Amino acid sequence: MSEAGTHPGGHIAHITQAPAQGMITLRGDLSTSAVKNAATGVAAVDMPARGQANCVEDRGIAWMSPDELLVLCPYDTVEANVDKMRATLGDAHALAVDVSDARATFLVEGTHAREVLAKLAPVDLAPDAFVPGMFRRTRLAQVPAAFWMRDARTFQIVCFRSHAQYVHDLLKTAAAPGSAVAYFTG
Repeated sequence: MSEAGTHPGGHIAHITQAPAQGMITLRGDLSTSAVKNAATGVAAVDMPARGQANCVEDRGIAWMSPDELLVLCPYDTVEANVDKMRATLGDAHALAVDVSDARATFLVEGTHAREVLAKLAPVDLAPDAFVPGMFRRTRLAQVPAAFWMRDARTFQIVCFRSHAQYVHDLLKTAAAPGSAVAYFTG
């Protein structure tokens, strides 16, 4: 995937496989202070609402389900952050696991980024229906994935590392020169 970030020649969006990202799955009762403090203490951002992601650079929290968060941190701090989370959790019924090496991340950037993802995911990506900060677990073609909008022109995607080449190829094809439908841009 070395060419993942280089799509000259008319591609409608820029596809980049992001560098290694620290990712910790945190499962437990999201309404308890122990779970909230474990997540926010590592990510240094506020808890997101249901269906949201709150991310700043390489730190953040994504709401995965009613009892699961994906906590993002710098890759080289994951081990220490898992230990910190477990200490914060104390005897709370919760689980914190490093999933960094089991996942791959991609960025889709540009005016047509929304269109690229709309070709692949069964999600309403209309500008008034999916705005920055929103998060979805879904499928990209045939594989499970999750994504959120970092800003109005950038989506971040997380998928299983074993599907990374397939997801890269899907994104590259969906962003191919001449493939713009311009549904969201006029």
